[in-house]
Amino acid sequence: MTRRAAAVALAALLLGAAAAAQDPAAAAAGAGSLDARDLDQVPLEDGERTRLAEALKAGAYDRAQAVLLDAYARSPRSPALLRLLGGVLFVRGEYLDSAIALKKAEALAPLDARSRFTLAMAYVVLHRGRWARPELETLAAAEPRSPLYPYWLARLEYDEEHYAAAVDGFRRALALDPGYAKAHDNLGLALDALGRYDEAIKSYSEALRLNRARAARSPWPALNLGLLLTRLDRLDEAEPLLRESAREDPLFARAPAQLGIVLEKRGRTAEAIASLLEAARLDPRYAEPHYVLARLYRRAGESEKADRALATFQDLKKDAGRYVPEAVPPR
Repeated sequence: MTRRAAAVALAALLLGAAAAAQDPAAAAAGAGSLDARDLDQVPLEDGERTRLAEALKAGAYDRAQAVLLDAYARSPRSPALLRLLGGVLFVRGEYLDSAIALKKAEALAPLDARSRFTLAMAYVVLHRGRWARPELETLAAAEPRSPLYPYWLARLEYDEEHYAAAVDGFRRALALDPGYAKAHDNLGLALDALGRYDEAIKSYSEALRLNRARAARSPWPALNLGLLLTRLDRLDEAEPLLRESAREDPLFARAPAQLGIVLEKRGRTAEAIASLLEAARLDPRYAEPHYVLARLYRRAGESEKADRALATFQDLKKDAGRYVPEAVPPR
């Protein structure tokens, strides 16, 4: 494999893997960690370059990290190497180490946009919004026509419970890209939090329309609309949406958990229990389904099952604190 071919292959593999890893990590798909040109400057020996390419192709990011750490021991002041290492660490879910590597790279040379965005996303996952904000503001100033950065700045406003500011931010993103489904969905969340339910329903519905039209396979728009309709006691409308959410991602535990609550409200206890048990199976760390199961079992006179379900709920809450199922904040 030639040096140039290896560089192109490495960039394609890493950027693709980073994009795939970002969505469950609360990061935005479509942004990677480095530019292909950077790889020409990475101080790797030929054997290392080949091993790194093979590791990335196989998805063996632990091996990729080992190769890069060996190279880093020899060349600790290579910004291109640190950017690449930061990208691999991000894909591996080692967000703090990823941020450290990228900040070390920045101390040696300015970060490219992809690397800066990866750094911002590492901060988001680490719940360090005040660190992510200046990175996103820098990106927004450099690329004023991109909706990605106002979207994420609005996400930070939402996370800080500044819902009116979040509404403004998501609308800025949508002014740049009216077809941005995640922005419509999150605009719905912010409007929902403000109690502006009719507007929230319109935003959720547009996100759902776009999701269906593009076969995007995201379970969130149907779930969010279903959750709001459940709270409004529009259960006939909520149930099919929650079933749709479950179909979009069969591994998404929130959909069957919420469906179980709707089925309970509709008096369909056996179906509710089955749906809640499925949610618990899909995500064994998700506490809430067990709490609802305890209530249903108690109501049915099955005290032993109710006690077990309640104990499981309490154990999971104690172990995980404020655990969020699927480890993602609002999209």
